[in-house]
Amino acid sequence: MRAIRYSFGGDEHVFAEIDEEMSLEAFFKGMAICRELGERRIAGVSEICPANASYLVRFDPDVIHPNTMLSTLKEIEAEVGGAELELPTRIVEIPVLYNDPWTRETLMRFRDRHQDPNSIDLEYAARINGYASIDEFIAVHSGAPWFVSMVGFVAGLPFLFQMVERQKQIEVPKYLRPRTDTPKLTVGHGGCFAAIYSVRGAGGYQLFGITPAPIYDPAQKLPYLKNFMVFFRPGDIVKWKPISREEYDRDVEAVEAGTFDLTIRPVKFSLKAFHSDPGGYSRRLVEVLHGH
Repeated sequence: MRAIRYSFGGDEHVFAEIDEEMSLEAFFKGMAICRELGERRIAGVSEICPANASYLVRFDPDVIHPNTMLSTLKEIEAEVGGAELELPTRIVEIPVLYNDPWTRETLMRFRDRHQDPNSIDLEYAARINGYASIDEFIAVHSGAPWFVSMVGFVAGLPFLFQMVERQKQIEVPKYLRPRTDTPKLTVGHGGCFAAIYSVRGAGGYQLFGITPAPIYDPAQKLPYLKNFMVFFRPGDIVKWKPISREEYDRDVEAVEAGTFDLTIRPVKFSLKAFHSDPGGYSRRLVEVLHGH
């Protein structure tokens, strides 16, 4: 990758563009820099926000001079640039009811904004990615894990990048014009990114299904949200788990009762090991979920 491009955002921000396109290398380099910056606990630095292939730092210019802030980031870039990129993180299993009635009803209301008004989003995504059926597409979508590359846009919404070889990645364009409605907890896809809509609202991603698992809750009622109202953080690894309508209804009842929980396991991800055997390494990560 080329050297990072830095720019100031007003008096209080430095924006660092790691690359012009998303890649695991760009993401990991940004995460390594942000992690090192956080560990240094530099006076005046108030926020560190990693993103897909960039990051943003907020600082107090009365405490640390902007040029000193910039020099520090360049120093960290030089230190981590050639390091083997490893990330202590966690893998999470997220249940998904694919082709559910709620997102299907929504997408049918907005067919005039879609590239193919005569098919549903899953059919369209399967066809343009070369899969013969919706079932085959769902198997691929849920078969490999996904990285949470950033969280934001609206509170708690994760952007996810599929952990497969570049040529195997699912890519689907966003709607021609955004919808004015998307059900809460919809699992969608736009470009190369998956997302979970943390709240109900407008959106332009293709609609694939819905999860019963809340990922943003200011009331923090569920066990996995006790520490923070936003569940996901950059670097998390997600494995989709297709579920039936019966399983979905059961999980919703558990959510309402405050007893629903997610399967979460700690893992250490190695970019070098992944590149040496993407399929095998991803399978071994998924096995951690079930104690293998």
